[in-house]
Amino acid sequence: MTERLESREKVTGAARYAFEYPVENVAYAAAVQASVGRGEITAVDTEAAMALPGVLAVLSCENAPKLSDPPDGELAVFQSRTVSYRGQFVAVVVGETLETAREAARLVHVEYVSEAPDVRLRNDHPDLYQPGKVNPVFPAETELGEPEEEFNNSAVRVDVTYTTPAEHNNPMEPHATLASWDEHGHLTLYDSTQGASTVQSMLAKTFGLDPSHVRVVAPHVGGGFGSKGIPKPNVVLAAMAAGAVGRPVKFAVPRQQMYATTGYRTPTIQRFRLGADTDGRLNAIIHEVVEQTSTVKEFAEQTATPTRVMYQAPHRRTSHRLVALDVPTPSWMRAPGETPGMYALESVMDELAVATGIDPIELRIRNDTDREPESGLPFSSRNLVACLKEGAGRFGWAGRDPATGVRWEGRKLIGTGVAASTYPAYMSPNRATARAEPDGTFTVRIAAADIGTGARTALALIAAETLKADLGDVTVELGDSAFPRASVAGGSSGTAGWGTAVVRACEALRGKLNGAVPPEGLEAEADTAAELKAREEYARHAFGAQFAEVEVDADTGEVRVRRMLGVFAAGRIINPTTARSQFIGGMTMGVGMALMEESVMDEEFGDFLNRDLAQYHVPACADVRDIDAAWVEESDPHLNPMGSKGIGEIGIVGAAAAVGNAVHHATGIRVRHLPITPAKLLQDL
Repeated sequence: MTERLESREKVTGAARYAFEYPVENVAYAAAVQASVGRGEITAVDTEAAMALPGVLAVLSCENAPKLSDPPDGELAVFQSRTVSYRGQFVAVVVGETLETAREAARLVHVEYVSEAPDVRLRNDHPDLYQPGKVNPVFPAETELGEPEEEFNNSAVRVDVTYTTPAEHNNPMEPHATLASWDEHGHLTLYDSTQGASTVQSMLAKTFGLDPSHVRVVAPHVGGGFGSKGIPKPNVVLAAMAAGAVGRPVKFAVPRQQMYATTGYRTPTIQRFRLGADTDGRLNAIIHEVVEQTSTVKEFAEQTATPTRVMYQAPHRRTSHRLVALDVPTPSWMRAPGETPGMYALESVMDELAVATGIDPIELRIRNDTDREPESGLPFSSRNLVACLKEGAGRFGWAGRDPATGVRWEGRKLIGTGVAASTYPAYMSPNRATARAEPDGTFTVRIAAADIGTGARTALALIAAETLKADLGDVTVELGDSAFPRASVAGGSSGTAGWGTAVVRACEALRGKLNGAVPPEGLEAEADTAAELKAREEYARHAFGAQFAEVEVDADTGEVRVRRMLGVFAAGRIINPTTARSQFIGGMTMGVGMALMEESVMDEEFGDFLNRDLAQYHVPACADVRDIDAAWVEESDPHLNPMGSKGIGEIGIVGAAAAVGNAVHHATGIRVRHLPITPAKLLQDL
């Protein structure tokens, strides 16, 4: 049980975040957003802005430098007159102070020839198409057997459609960048990012630089939840502005501007068809997903992929359809694909349990499998049933009355629900160095990112164990692209990928140590690419079970989550203290998804209407009364040297479905369109 090694720095304010680095002669940037949802810029009037004392420059499509080869359409800032969505950055003002820059941005006048934007996702859109792949490299459609025929011939059939709205990541620290160029044309970025190495390579390509001429520094990051996994327009904007004025420039995206420019979870429309025998055993699973991307670049969320993993059924089809709308580009948000996909799957499994009269836990156990249903690969480990049984015991599931809408406490209806969780055990190639210092201490370096997950602490524990050293004698340095290249902090792959590189570097160092350390120190390095490529083929996934008890006010329709429990099978838990925090954080975010979170699109003008935390609601402490996380012991020799699986995302995956299923048990009302608000319950209560 180890507390975060950097906790004192964070609570005392000593830990520096991107916007906080002190630099001399710094200037500040403020962005101008498009006020139309689709069109062309005809003129940019900067006269009033430039007349304001303290304004250094205004950049737009009319005078911005030409970029080299942006690897992402969203990074082609000011490279054309086309407006692809409302809220797109169309100009930037650089001023001596932040206040000056923001006031001048208000004075920039942009003229457009505009068209009505197409911003509404619907399952009958004429431009729907099948993408070539879904994030990251999965096939968009899979089919086994005769799913349509078997569904039609099944004794029990459930045919329902679930929808999830657009949702925004909303990390506490906004997307922020401090950019500075030196006299040699080298670029330094202090950036709020989930991957310093990724920003380095993408920005080098964007500006036509050698990667060694770009340095990205991000030792502390105030959250990201996926939105900082790849650089967003703010990074390019800051670097471009710094080059234009010949001074360091700071740019932090205001919360209201983040909703259009830093990514979000795509809304989904999911039709599910389950065909089963009367004993609840699945014969057919059909999962059809409709979602959106932008006209700037394609992003296809892998919403149906968890359905390919979870339950055995000989006949099955999963498919994704996409439409490019005049909207910002969707992106990663905590457990992309698994979160909306498992919400629908675990909700429809609850509907099947009701239809067959089988306990929801027993139904899932009956449809468990020891092989990945579609690939046929054996699971490296799969302890879903253990999670369900352990959770049932801890939660007090036994004796639950299956009848809905019957348990009253005063004017409140009480219900309980369960849902399963899964998330892939991803792992990426990484590099690391381990160094023995003359004073008997050790330094480990890797360009990994700690986005609040406790990665720095976990890696120090891994290094200390491998070196057979005291934790206090090990220093882990991360968050700098000058260190050995690291994969992004995403896909719950950080500890697995980075940790393997750290283990191998420390093992190599131990092999070199023979007596006293020389005055210059002793260093070893590791690259895990070959090791990863040589791994045996297994289906590697973490699993879990989540339980919720809710109360629903019969007069107001207000839903309160009384208690939640998550039980997970995620390999070896490296640090129980930070692991429990990760699980609970994910579950809390799942409560927000179930009951509160919804980014509302303005269908006439484009852009999201609720663009701050006063209108985009997330759970507060009062909304999460009693929440707990536990795990089952799991030994899996097919993962990595630590035997660990990722834990950052699986906590959210089943949470919304567990809450939704509990609401149905409490009220008898099945809300299939998130979030579950009082308005959606009151008409039927």
